[in-house]
Amino acid sequence: MTEEELEALEERLAEAVAEVERLQTTVADREARAAHLEETLAQAKAELTSRDEELAAFRDELGTARSEAEELRAGLRSAAEKYRQAVLAGQAEVPPDLVSGETVEEVDRQLEAALRMVAQLKGHLESQAQAQRVPTGAPARRAPDLAALSPTEKISYGLGQKK
Repeated sequence: MTEEELEALEERLAEAVAEVERLQTTVADREARAAHLEETLAQAKAELTSRDEELAAFRDELGTARSEAEELRAGLRSAAEKYRQAVLAGQAEVPPDLVSGETVEEVDRQLEAALRMVAQLKGHLESQAQAQRVPTGAPARRAPDLAALSPTEKISYGLGQKK
């Protein structure tokens, strides 16, 4: 081999060695980055597992809270019904069908509306009764007015009175 060929081969060898070193550096960087990413992934998985456990605990608490809320609603409905019955017992003029509700406030609102309706009906019925009122007792007895009668009618009337 000639010296030129040898120099060219040495030059190519130096370039190849430099390229290998560069590639080794890149591989080392990529391995370090991969290790970091694997560590980050492991942390994320651990955090996800922790969050899943928290979520399960929250779901259990939510289920418990929902059942407690339903029990409280049932108790509220029962108390409102007992209150409704007690109020209606004291308000005999209010028809029970006019008052309902699942809370004490709803029962109170409907009771007020029913009382207004009953008051309006009473007023209406009283005004109708006043319009159709007949005086009590019989009218005073007095002698019939005979002035408008003819003499024959007067005689007939007088004879009818004697019987």
